[in-house]
Amino acid sequence: MTGVVTAQYRSHSVPGRGQKVKEVGDDFEDPEWGYIDNAPKASSNIDHDDRLPAGIAKNQRVYESTYRGQPDIVKQVETPPGGLKGSKYSLAMRSVQTGIPGRPSRKMQQDDLLINVSSLLGGPIPVSKSPSVVVRVFLPPFEQWEQRVGSSFGFRAELEGGSVREVPYKSLFSRTGTRMKRKHEAYWPGYFIQYNGKDGPKGEASAVLLIRAGLQGEEIVGPRITETGWWTLGMSFTPDGSTHYYAHAGVDPLTEKDHITTTKPYGHTAETLNTFFFNVVNGDDGRTWSTQWIVDDPSLYLYTR
Repeated sequence: MTGVVTAQYRSHSVPGRGQKVKEVGDDFEDPEWGYIDNAPKASSNIDHDDRLPAGIAKNQRVYESTYRGQPDIVKQVETPPGGLKGSKYSLAMRSVQTGIPGRPSRKMQQDDLLINVSSLLGGPIPVSKSPSVVVRVFLPPFEQWEQRVGSSFGFRAELEGGSVREVPYKSLFSRTGTRMKRKHEAYWPGYFIQYNGKDGPKGEASAVLLIRAGLQGEEIVGPRITETGWWTLGMSFTPDGSTHYYAHAGVDPLTEKDHITTTKPYGHTAETLNTFFFNVVNGDDGRTWSTQWIVDDPSLYLYTR
């Protein structure tokens, strides 16, 4: 079912409820926090070169994707005004070369920064524990964004699960037809923040939350963003295999009224949560920097541990 939280899991589905897993995530408050980038970064998605060793935080809580590579800048910064109470520091990410280092593609590309989950906890998390992930994201004033219409930032998860699909087959007697086949694979639901440019009636700029994804893999249009500043984004994954999306402006805890949609992305029924991560996107022209994205307190919660 799409868009509805079943009554059985209504209390489980609000991200941030349950027990916070202290071994995972980061508040970036350690004054000695640092990131070892081990440049140049990976670009395996384009040229099959992972350029090991990968970048990683000194505390091993965030690290580079060896598929797309890490943002060019990963650093601790002072928390912008209006952030979480007591927060002094947050994490900033920004990129200019989002494709192959030194070889601009002049196409939209993205970098990935992953939150360490499986290696710190000894494996993936079954959705029977109703895991959820939450982050606070600072949206700078629109005049400070990369002035390109399209996706700029992503907050996503890696899940594994199964789907049943109709596939063609050919029998020993040369008969053709279709049959239902179960497929188990990884998939990556989440959010993208898309810059819309100055699309308002008076030429004012806006952005929009895009939800990935519906049952067929389609993007779902979420709230339109006309005021920048801090936002809270969350996803939860319940034992029925559904993914639930919640978001609001500000840094207060998420509640039932912040529900955007519930779906089984790409038709998959979730079984385990492997990790969650950030995307930084730009036009990869070798000159134009992405928007600077600042995040704080990316966290994992388990409703039952």
